[in-house]
Amino acid sequence: MTTFLQDVRYAFRQLQKTPGFTITVLLTLALGIGANAAIFTLVNSVLLRNLPVADPKTLLRIGDRNDCCVGSLGPRDNGDYSYFSTDTYERLKKSLPEFEELAAMQAGFGYRPIIARRDGAEAQARSVMGEFVSGNYFRTFGLQPAAGRLLTDADAAKGAAATAVMSYDTWQREFSGNDGVVGSTFWVNTKAVTVVGVAPRGFYGDRMMTTPPEFYLPIQTMPMLANALYVDDPEENWLYIVGRVKPGTAVPMLQEKVNATLRQIYSEKKVFSGEAGKIALPKVHATLSAGGGGIQSFQDGYASQLHLLMAISGLVLLIACANIANLLLVRGMARRTEMSVRTALGAMRGRIVRQLLTESVVLAAMGGLIGLVVAYAGTRMLLLLAFPGAARVPIEASPSAAVIGFAFGVSLLTGVLFGVAPAWIAAQAKPADALRSSTRTTAAGASWLQRVLVVLQAALSLVLLVGAGLFSQSLNKLQGSDLKLDATNRYIVHINPQAAGYSTAQVEALYRTMEEHFHAVPGVVKVGISNYTPMEDNNWGNSMRVQGEPDLHDGASFVKANADYFDSVGTRVVMGRGIGVQDTLSAPPVTVVNEAFVKRFFKGKNPLGRRIGSPDNPGDYEVVGVVEDTVYQSVRWKDHTMYFVPIMQRGVSETGPIEKDTSLYAGTMVLETSRPMNDMEAIARRTLAGINPNLTVVLFQTFSAQIADQFTQERLVARLTTLFGGLALMLAALGLYGVTAYSVVRRTPEIGIRMALGAARSGVVGMILRAAAIQTGIGLAIGIPVALLSVRFVKAQLYEVTSADLRVMLGAILALGLAACVAGIVPARRAASVDPVQALRSE
Repeated sequence: MTTFLQDVRYAFRQLQKTPGFTITVLLTLALGIGANAAIFTLVNSVLLRNLPVADPKTLLRIGDRNDCCVGSLGPRDNGDYSYFSTDTYERLKKSLPEFEELAAMQAGFGYRPIIARRDGAEAQARSVMGEFVSGNYFRTFGLQPAAGRLLTDADAAKGAAATAVMSYDTWQREFSGNDGVVGSTFWVNTKAVTVVGVAPRGFYGDRMMTTPPEFYLPIQTMPMLANALYVDDPEENWLYIVGRVKPGTAVPMLQEKVNATLRQIYSEKKVFSGEAGKIALPKVHATLSAGGGGIQSFQDGYASQLHLLMAISGLVLLIACANIANLLLVRGMARRTEMSVRTALGAMRGRIVRQLLTESVVLAAMGGLIGLVVAYAGTRMLLLLAFPGAARVPIEASPSAAVIGFAFGVSLLTGVLFGVAPAWIAAQAKPADALRSSTRTTAAGASWLQRVLVVLQAALSLVLLVGAGLFSQSLNKLQGSDLKLDATNRYIVHINPQAAGYSTAQVEALYRTMEEHFHAVPGVVKVGISNYTPMEDNNWGNSMRVQGEPDLHDGASFVKANADYFDSVGTRVVMGRGIGVQDTLSAPPVTVVNEAFVKRFFKGKNPLGRRIGSPDNPGDYEVVGVVEDTVYQSVRWKDHTMYFVPIMQRGVSETGPIEKDTSLYAGTMVLETSRPMNDMEAIARRTLAGINPNLTVVLFQTFSAQIADQFTQERLVARLTTLFGGLALMLAALGLYGVTAYSVVRRTPEIGIRMALGAARSGVVGMILRAAAIQTGIGLAIGIPVALLSVRFVKAQLYEVTSADLRVMLGAILALGLAACVAGIVPARRAASVDPVQALRSE
């Protein structure tokens, strides 16, 4: 330990003697390690992080997919189920004693916000996320309240008083941690609810989301609070199930029992009583998956991009290490006299190697500490890029213990990696070298290794530059796609009439009132009302059939909208008519289909006057028009079949009570204005509040912003690959500059002799540049096939890009070649300015 401390102190003294070298190495390391630590922060938080609950390893989820949000139970080709009805959950809970607790939670709460207002005249209603959960939800996760109490089975009993648990973040942010919140009354969707407690600090729910729940409410209060009649429907799936298994439980045996129990439950369901159901029943199963990481919807969306960015940042770190190794080689050669003297005085080579390695590790550790600062700033930047506009993503930019450990590990690895070869070569100095002052003494091994490192840097830089070009090209293709939408002076206002207390029998009058009030606003041209808008993450769909035609066993997405809707989003009618003001609840049911629907279901024939509907009731709607194929949800969704129904109409076969038809609730307004209106959000809030104080704005966006949000992940990858590619190019250029400059210093006597014998300065410049060009050329020869091969690994993340475009490849080659010229010209000009007399005199 004493020797080690001596080595550390000596390392600091040596680094202080060369501040330029030390600063260059530390900045290079900080960028390399900081980039990796920033990406790892996201990887750790999104992909590796467990829920902040007790013993997450003992949690199992029944199901392994993110089915959402409410769906009718029915036979499936693969028989795989991941969300369930309330009845199925209750029966599984009773039949599976292998679970200590089995909790259920709402699958799609992100699409069904609630409106909450604390009791009091001064309080304002807010649209927030609320999740409906089972009474043992918090008990299953082993959590304790921050204040008050958590939900219990008694809260979830039918007929129990409505209660709720508030999130810790909301308690602090909105109510400053006031204990008086516990026991107070809140109006949730206009119904009185008592807040009985506050969830523990750091708990963000059973899944990671950009908008975590602010209130947790019992499942059995959902029919009253949200008019969700499917809660008690035994054939409507809407719940995820997570449980904590008892110690010693054999998971494979439990898996078999879950499947057998599920088949027994489903065998009693009406939809499995027919011939098709009996054939599908033996396939019914639910895969048990790890529940400690939470429901994985958020993780699945970012996994491939984060893995890719981690690999790219690793390549940048490798280039940084190669660059630093070159610097250490140059420094090692400058210290060869010192090494020779130490060897002559009896120092063992192993001792010298250890001292030089200690210097490398000290440098790496210092770079790692600075890298953590870079990682903190980088993580904040990544969060802004990855989740624009999200205020409460449960990811901390501050380095966690895992990130600090990662940075330390990377620092130690890089310290050894870039320190071994230079230390070994420097330690080969012979004692006789101490007696020589001639600069002809060379280190062929060091020179060869430096060139190899430069070639490696050039090759890796080309790969990253090509990758940056491909992802930028993919992003440009996505953003340049013809969406068949018009976002000019369009504004999206999300609303929730159901949460504002309106019944389905009241919404027709509400929609007329909204249209009248917003048309009265100066500058408003169109007021489109629909259940959702084109480029938001939402999709309603049904199985469809044309009357008189065979069942194609295919489905289509549908949108319910008013007469202004098509004009408000910029969709053109190409045949027949669009939805009209005459298409009311009492009028004959009609529909408008898109061109893809005509191609698929009508084989391109004229659809006007034909009838479509569900496979069992294909005569529900008469087709009165055709619209162009507007993009909905994703540009990548090709041949997206869609049909549009007047917002208040129901199919001929839909004869049930209107009070149970929740599809009549609109979710958005699209406002088209004659000019840009920067105060439209405030106008929308005032206008809605003038109709009903509980009718709040759930979310306000410009149409352009909504479209741009669909490309967030692609934009993140494109920008970061470009950033990493530029960083790699800069590091490669610095590496080439260092090797070329070192070569010029080492060859100064040779250059002096050449010039004394008549060599022209241009010839000397050409000689130095040729050497730099050869190394770059070898790097290109290696990097081009590697880049072409790498495309196949990222092709799935590219849009309409299947190979390395010639322009991308030539651009990357040109950028690397230009950087090599810039890196080589400075030492080449220095070589050409060598004074032959001074060079020969030094001999």
